[in-house]
Amino acid sequence: QVQLVESGGGLVQAGGSLRLSCTASRVILSFNAMAWYRQAPGKQRELVASISSVGNTNYADSVKGRFSISRDNAKNTVYLQMNSLKPEDTAVYYCNRQNSYYPWGQGTQVTVSS
Repeated sequence: QVQLVESGGGLVQAGGSLRLSCTASRVILSFNAMAWYRQAPGKQRELVASISSVGNTNYADSVKGRFSISRDNAKNTVYLQMNSLKPEDTAVYYCNRQNSYYPWGQGTQVTVSS
């Protein structure tokens, strides 16, 4: 079974940065359009950023200019660089395919203090 593992979250002050990583077993991520999602307490999961198999990227309006999604195919890893973090970015962050989801991983908690 495909297993997605997210890491890199933590507690950071507003204006700070974090880089999230997503690795996978039993699947080659480069074959897929991948995305980062987040879910804040009491809210639905939302798509934050996506990257196609050929490297085209898209971002939610709320993170444009602050977040950057990338991939390292040699490491079978997808990254989310998050800069200028705001308290409203606080959430559990997940990676997955953009369509036809794999089983969801545990996610990684990002907490931004004001």
